[in-house]
Amino acid sequence: MTLYFTKEHEWLRVEGDVAVVGITKHAASELGEIVFFELNSSANDLQQGDSVAVVESVKAASDVYAPVNGVVIEGNPDLANNPDLISSDPEGNGWMLKMTLTDKAQLADLLDAEAYAALIG
Repeated sequence: MTLYFTKEHEWLRVEGDVAVVGITKHAASELGEIVFFELNSSANDLQQGDSVAVVESVKAASDVYAPVNGVVIEGNPDLANNPDLISSDPEGNGWMLKMTLTDKAQLADLLDAEAYAALIG
């Protein structure tokens, strides 16, 4: 299991050919209390940078982007009734989707925890 980060504040936990995706603790903290989450149901075969979900907080609404190419295999069913999981546990129970990776080579361009920590200061 390896953890990667994007400059757009998504994280990926890679387990074999499947990545679990969410937003980082930093992003969740910046957004504040999350009040709405919607997975883009038409976005199954994703290209890196595609909008895959919308997160709405008391402060702002924000798109979540596909960190790599892949096929969505599962959304987090708990977020429909409890989007605040993204605020309270963004890198755990607040995961947003699982996707099968279609280009694992893209992982090499993502940040590790140390590089992400340096990015957010």
